[in-house]
Amino acid sequence: MGPIRNSYKFLIFFGWSICFFACEKAPKPYILDLPPGAPIPEIPVDNQLTASRVALGKKLFFDPILSRDSSISCGSCHFQDKSFADNRVISPGIEGRLGLRNAPSLANMIYRDRFFYDGGVPSLELQVLAPIEDHNEMDFNSLDVVERLKNHPDYPAMIRDAYDSEPDVYALTRAIAAFERTLISGYSRYDRYAHQGDVNALTTEEQRGMNLFFSNRTQCGTCHSGFNFSNEEFINIGQYSDYTADPGRRRVTALDSDIGKFKVPSLRNVAVTAPYMHDGSLATLESVIDFFNIGGQAHPNKSPLIQPLGLTMQEKSDLIAFLKSLTDSEFLENPKFK
Repeated sequence: MGPIRNSYKFLIFFGWSICFFACEKAPKPYILDLPPGAPIPEIPVDNQLTASRVALGKKLFFDPILSRDSSISCGSCHFQDKSFADNRVISPGIEGRLGLRNAPSLANMIYRDRFFYDGGVPSLELQVLAPIEDHNEMDFNSLDVVERLKNHPDYPAMIRDAYDSEPDVYALTRAIAAFERTLISGYSRYDRYAHQGDVNALTTEEQRGMNLFFSNRTQCGTCHSGFNFSNEEFINIGQYSDYTADPGRRRVTALDSDIGKFKVPSLRNVAVTAPYMHDGSLATLESVIDFFNIGGQAHPNKSPLIQPLGLTMQEKSDLIAFLKSLTDSEFLENPKFK
């Protein structure tokens, strides 16, 4: 049998709901399938979810038309079976160019804010522009993308249906953001245990790991908190003593106090999103646990939460077992996202 589901459907109501009655053809709403325990998300007023917007965004997400040489798409660096992350240290852009950071998972972006590891982009809509115009990724101009969309056999009609407009940057960015907001994960075995009352969903080892994860001793749950296992803050974990190669949050704020601080990642589906850290420098969950067990390297900005843990081999194994219980196989195989 599949995972026990006690889900509910959440219908996003539109700010223009009167149009349902006044317009000859009302937009068909997109119904989010929110897992038990998932908070009700906030959707931008100017980009409420409809079926046509999500369909348009999905098509654009997987279309290499967004890159200058039409060689890569968003989906070239974000793979569904890897929780829309990548298993390469740095994903190659056009002509094999390498960027700065490891590609993160796109699961549950609907609950995140201040995007990228340094939080330099405030919304999903604006985030869409960054890889398109980055020299090492798609190396294109968004206005040139729009010209391609205007000459495409399908996109003009799809955009009119979705946003009642001709192809433009507004529709391009909002459609992809709309699709990304539907990538919701919350049907792991941990969720069955924590939110659906299935006491048999976790093994004894996984339960020990869970208790250790949320304990005052490790304090893992202090930063990796909430439904998405992230407090959305920026933390220096002492990964390096020198962050010259990538100063993290300081790239945005210009504050020395932000050197080495990176966005706390979500741990959902973490077992399939290796390699880890902002630079993909840790290849396995075992190496991540070993890093935190040592307590990181010395740095003036290192969080006081990062201290040597003195974990035994059994405790390390228990923690890894728990982290693997956060894998949502249904999400990784959902045909709606293919």
